[in-house]
Amino acid sequence: MEDLTPPEITVARFDELDARTAYRLWQLRECVFVVEQDCPYAELDGRDLEPSARHLWVEQDGRPVAYLRVLEDSDGEARVGRVVTAADARGHGLGAHLVRRALDLVGDRPSHLHAQAHLAHWYAGFGYVVSGPEFLEDDIPHVPMRRPSG
Repeated sequence: MEDLTPPEITVARFDELDARTAYRLWQLRECVFVVEQDCPYAELDGRDLEPSARHLWVEQDGRPVAYLRVLEDSDGEARVGRVVTAADARGHGLGAHLVRRALDLVGDRPSHLHAQAHLAHWYAGFGYVVSGPEFLEDDIPHVPMRRPSG
């Protein structure tokens, strides 16, 4: 269930992150994507450093509990990714708030993402449609999804 009061969302480029915040954001991603989902992979892919990358997150009690990033791909489309919420902060709509804020940043540009297959219906609520066949990424079924411009 989504909380009625929108959370404060911070948006920053990599160069605007202080070391402690960056560490805590990457720690959140690692805790969920690598440890909780049991997917050992190189979570830090270098794209966080790109000048066009935007990092969005929500903090509770001084720690990041929900995060996503928006990238610009070489074709000019936006890529939304690394959407994550800490286990103890789930069920309050934080991810939805972050996606809506990310789409505000994307504006009228088309955007795409790779959704875990069981979340495709959730992303469809933001205007994304499945744009290709299901595939495995780190042994987790995913589907490519695209949100057209406008």
